[in-house]
Amino acid sequence: MEQKISPSKSALPYGILFGIFMVLEFVILYVLNIDPITNPTVGIVVNVLNYLVLPVILIIIGCNNYKKKLNFGFISFGECLKIGVTICLIAGLIYALFSIVFNLIFPEFMDEILKKTRQVMVQKSPEMTSEQLDMAMSMTKKFMSPALVVPVTVVMFSFIGLIYSLIIGAFVKNDKPESF
Repeated sequence: MEQKISPSKSALPYGILFGIFMVLEFVILYVLNIDPITNPTVGIVVNVLNYLVLPVILIIIGCNNYKKKLNFGFISFGECLKIGVTICLIAGLIYALFSIVFNLIFPEFMDEILKKTRQVMVQKSPEMTSEQLDMAMSMTKKFMSPALVVPVTVVMFSFIGLIYSLIIGAFVKNDKPESF
């Protein structure tokens, strides 16, 4: 009887790599005092990397690794989906947990972000009343709470992994021929 190798064996290292890369990105920007809120070019580059380039590349590599090295040249569409979603889920979980720990260690960071967000809101919408601005800031603060950050980040990255896996799986899949 043939032993089946789990797709998670290929997804786990790439998910951890993706999560670590996002954490390093964040730490480098923090240490160099580069702010994506006030410097939109940096924000765009980081978002393109985290939401487009890295997930696509790592899902392709993870699927091809499973197909060529672990499963004798075969991979089903479902296995591609499992690999892609798992990679992005792990990365999202690592990044969300890191952001919570970071905010516990550096609580002033959250205050800085809220202050800069307020400045950008005033700059972009000078016609906002102070009540509207206060309401927007309170909503922003609620969405930055750990109770929402972790599930939203994990779901968002899992959804991104699902979408990219659907596309990548259509090209990478190579089903094992059925024997009678």
